[in-house]
Amino acid sequence: MSLTASLDAPSVTAEPGARTDVPLQILNSGSTVEEYRFEVVGACAAWATVEPAALSLYPGASGTVVVRLTPPRDPSVPAGETPFGIRVVPTSELSETVVPEGRVTVAPFTEVTSELVPRSSNGARRGSHQLAVDNRGNAPVTVRLSGRTGTERARVRFATAELRIPPGHADFAKLWVRPAKRLWRGTPMTHTFQVFAAPVPAEEGQEPYEPVVLDGSYEQQAILPGWLPRALILAAVVAIALVGLWYALLRPAVKSAAREAITPEAVASAAEKTASPSSGTADGGATAGTGGGNAGATAGAEGGATGGAGQNGTGSGASSGSGTGAGSVGGAGAPTSARVEVRDAVGGGSASGSAYRVPAGSTFELTDIVVQNPQGDAGTLVVSSQSDPVLRLALENFRDSDYHFVTPILVPAGGEITMTVDCRQVGRPVQAPRPSRCAESLFLGGTLRSGSE
Repeated sequence: MSLTASLDAPSVTAEPGARTDVPLQILNSGSTVEEYRFEVVGACAAWATVEPAALSLYPGASGTVVVRLTPPRDPSVPAGETPFGIRVVPTSELSETVVPEGRVTVAPFTEVTSELVPRSSNGARRGSHQLAVDNRGNAPVTVRLSGRTGTERARVRFATAELRIPPGHADFAKLWVRPAKRLWRGTPMTHTFQVFAAPVPAEEGQEPYEPVVLDGSYEQQAILPGWLPRALILAAVVAIALVGLWYALLRPAVKSAAREAITPEAVASAAEKTASPSSGTADGGATAGTGGGNAGATAGAEGGATGGAGQNGTGSGASSGSGTGAGSVGGAGAPTSARVEVRDAVGGGSASGSAYRVPAGSTFELTDIVVQNPQGDAGTLVVSSQSDPVLRLALENFRDSDYHFVTPILVPAGGEITMTVDCRQVGRPVQAPRPSRCAESLFLGGTLRSGSE
């Protein structure tokens, strides 16, 4: 063997990020000049070099080269002992290659980074965050977690107090910020806080590491939303509007339906219950008779019975409507009512009318008029006495309308009170099918007196 190679220090310690030199002695014990080339083998070959890379020696001469170890400061080179070798190759005698071996111990280092995700949170009951801890050192590390707030109005709580993280890895820890008191309503309140990630020294007596400090904030929101008062006010306004709509539209329709429920049969029945039988005296004295004419009876119906000196009066309807009168006359006069009704088709080309006729031998003093438009029809309605207009109304302006006269309107015997309707559009009652014809009613009230004037 004409080659001898040895390391001055077979075992060395290298700091990550720094350079460590190990001398290598070469002796040419051969008889010729030889050139030697060097190659590092083993796990540290990526971060080790030999300088110079080639060396020429005369026979019997020796030389020195330097093995430079520069482990990087990152997790790719784990802390601990790593074997290596230097292959020395004679260029002319490859078979005489030698490989001196050594060991390098890479010193551990600790480097921890951390991130708070998200930095800000909001909520009514708590704020949720995650703390990401990244071990960028070359050895496993234990990290203690803690937190604090700027005031006593909130506190920080971690799901775990420590994290054990391998080199080159990251781990996550959940944390919550809880307020000390609930905020039912009002302006949101912001709580600032800090979290700490402190690496634990690997050996006792070792200087503690500086913790990583991160700032965050939590906005405590009110439990009752801000739009709730406005929603309550809006609900109250809608409720008031619905009540007003009911009084404006539905209530008149209900009232009209109740009035229309007073049928001629019902009026006649009530009259029979309250009327008393008539009788005549021997000396020729006259006792008032009874008679009836009910609202809404068929046009042209008349009836009467005489007992003593009494008489009855009836009205008659014309065209497509009907009218009747009911009353009792005795002496100077008695209260009388009558009803006139018109049902008119739309687009008939002419107005429809109906009239109440004053009985013969009597005078009607008209003091009250009630006009009804229960369907909500549209058109024109005219009330006339002896062809002289008394009222001219637009149907779309009313459902019920009543008029009272201090000075009565006198209608002589045989005279008529007429209601004429010119219908343009049939209305539609609430929650009922649309009728095919317009329907209006006229109620008359006054006194029927015997004798013509």
